[in-house]
Amino acid sequence: MLRRLWRAYRGSRLGTRLALGLGALSLLAFAVVGTALTTYMRDYLEHQLVDQMKLVQVVQTKDAAAHGTVQRQPYYGWYTAVYDVSGTAADLRRPADVPADPGALTALAEEMASTGEDVTRTVRLDRDGPYLVRACEVQPGVVLVSAAPLGDIENTMDRLITVQVVAFGLALLALVFFGRRMLRRGLKPLSDMADTAQGISSHDLSESAARLPLRDAGRDGGREVTELRTAFNAMLEHIDDSLAVRAEAERRLRRFVADASHELRTPLMSVRGYADLFQYAAANEPGERERHLARLRAEAARMGFLLDDLLLLARLDAAEVEAPLRMTETDLTELARQAADAFRASHPGRPLTVTAPEEPVRLRLDPQRVRQVLDNLLTNAAVHTPPGTAVSVRVSLDAESARVEVADAGPGIPPTDRSRVFDRFYRVDKARSRDRGGSGLGLAVARSLVEAHGGSVELGGGTGGAVFTVRLPLGAGRRTV
Repeated sequence: MLRRLWRAYRGSRLGTRLALGLGALSLLAFAVVGTALTTYMRDYLEHQLVDQMKLVQVVQTKDAAAHGTVQRQPYYGWYTAVYDVSGTAADLRRPADVPADPGALTALAEEMASTGEDVTRTVRLDRDGPYLVRACEVQPGVVLVSAAPLGDIENTMDRLITVQVVAFGLALLALVFFGRRMLRRGLKPLSDMADTAQGISSHDLSESAARLPLRDAGRDGGREVTELRTAFNAMLEHIDDSLAVRAEAERRLRRFVADASHELRTPLMSVRGYADLFQYAAANEPGERERHLARLRAEAARMGFLLDDLLLLARLDAAEVEAPLRMTETDLTELARQAADAFRASHPGRPLTVTAPEEPVRLRLDPQRVRQVLDNLLTNAAVHTPPGTAVSVRVSLDAESARVEVADAGPGIPPTDRSRVFDRFYRVDKARSRDRGGSGLGLAVARSLVEAHGGSVELGGGTGGAVFTVRLPLGAGRRTV
């Protein structure tokens, strides 16, 4: 039985358990208060009765001294006896108003004779119930014993206990009932949080980036509940952001795999096609054989460049792998001039100007990788602008970083494409062929390399040209090998 009740208690709701615990504590408090009040009231009433008996015995002592016995009874139900004591023996004087068995009164008179002091005792007389008995000396050798019934005090105490039990019981029931309602109201925010959590658990977290539309609504519940609600909602925001990042990463990974497969499939198909042509034409047409071999080498080289870029991006993205940077003290101005000379050699029909400080701009960086960044930006300007479009390179220095701006006077980049120009395999001109437009990895590689140096690359300009600004901190190079 107790085990079943304990299991039922442990399986109940928190509000019910708190209400029952509050009721148990209240019951204990009521029991302590009731016991203390009852004890105090009993002692008070008995003390009042003793004081009353002392006053009555003053009169009875005079009556006994004058007449030998007490002639009058002061109250109904009281007993009075006068004893002659000799040593420890006590003889009752007659007539006397005593119970059928006066042994208790006689024993008190003998105790008074032996101690020589007034004695008060509570005794139970046969068929009369409890009595308060007091013995005092009338004169030497004479003892007066009076007995007052305690029935009225007992009845008063019984009524007091009954009133306490009823009042405390009603108070306990009201406390448990209203306390449970108040606790349920106070714990309602916790129930709301549980409902929110259950609602979230019913959602399919693999559907979309907006995975957690539910939040715990603001409901007053005290400072602790407010702190818990704030932490709960902050946790949901963090989970929501993490799921959104994961969904975006998965989306980009799927797009990257699809684009990479598409980019690799084109040169592979070309290699296969030229290989077939070479097989059939090799014996009869030596000139055509050489052309096919040249095309095979070109497609293989193009595929090799694409794989190199993919491998570089993978190494830059991997947090557990060090970035492929070999840091040395390098003059950024000299790198910009070398990139400009290479651009002029490969694009003789495009005017290019370089603006740089006279003093060297020396930074700790990887010269090959920064040169690769500049080459990619210049190549991007050449590929995506009409022939003869002017290109400029400007190197500058401020208090915190060094800047390289690569600008062109071309048509610019449409606003709808500006936020995605650094995405991998993304091309502004979807109709541009891969032979002229590249693989779409140049700007992505440039941004990753600059970020590996602790810097940033930004797109500026408008419809009248594009400006790519590379910023390298003066203490460039956050990862080395």
